Amino acid sequence: MPLNFADDDWAPIERERGHMTEANLYPLTTSLVGQVALVTGGAVRVGRVICLALASRGASIAFTHLPGEPAGEAAAAIAAAQARSEAGQAAHVLALPMDVREPGAAARTVQQVMDRFGRLDILVNNASVWLRAPFLEITRDAWQTALDINLTGPFLMSQAAAPHMLRQQSGLIINITDLSAYQTWREYAHHSVTKAGLVALTRVMAAELAPHVRVNAIAPGTVLLPEGATEAKRQWAENNSLLKRVGRPEDVARTVLFLADSDFATGAVYFIDGGRALV
Repeated sequence: MPLNFADDDWAPIERERGHMTEANLYPLTTSLVGQVALVTGGAVRVGRVICLALASRGASIAFTHLPGEPAGEAAAAIAAAQARSEAGQAAHVLALPMDVREPGAAARTVQQVMDRFGRLDILVNNASVWLRAPFLEITRDAWQTALDINLTGPFLMSQAAAPHMLRQQSGLIINITDLSAYQTWREYAHHSVTKAGLVALTRVMAAELAPHVRVNAIAPGTVLLPEGATEAKRQWAENNSLLKRVGRPEDVARTVLFLADSDFATGAVYFIDGGRALV
């Protein structure tokens, strides 16, 4: 059943545990009113659902997009989610065109967020490119493109955002990696290397930016099939999941909300893959 971000999806348990109730210890609805989130690649697919999830909890949202992506449509949907949230009209949305490969793009984008909102609480490095080629056919340009977008991009975005978070003495960075960092995917050498590097970067950043900035990664399995995917591709994805089904973008978005709420979580990779890593 798809996640309805507008619904209150938990029932508080009032049994006392010491001086706190379980309702206080285990709230499953994260209020992000007054916080600001920046999501790269937030106009489409999983990135858009992450933006909607954060907006539904009252956060102001900035997201980056490429030319030709439906940024206006995404911004309208995000604003509607914010209007239904606890924040109401107090939350705002900012769409920012950005190609992280352009010199200075990451620093400029973060500064635009700071100029508009005055703070930055959550950075989700979601933007990614999927390139496929046999190892012996990978060109230098393709190798560099994968590195620039999948690894250097999150590095530069995090490096630009972290000083602001450190001054606030609070912040959360979430990197979206995938299972290629842990499995051997033929014809995806350049992709796999960048995603493995992102896992390493996550751990080093968590160590260096603690205690005020938490850094985690999410490794989704198949949560959204490519456009035009065949029935054979769907069947393959289902067969390679312990749960025998394809996931949903909402599964990743729930994990983002979990990490926003779990202030003792840092330096970890969260597998949202239906058990595919074990197959």
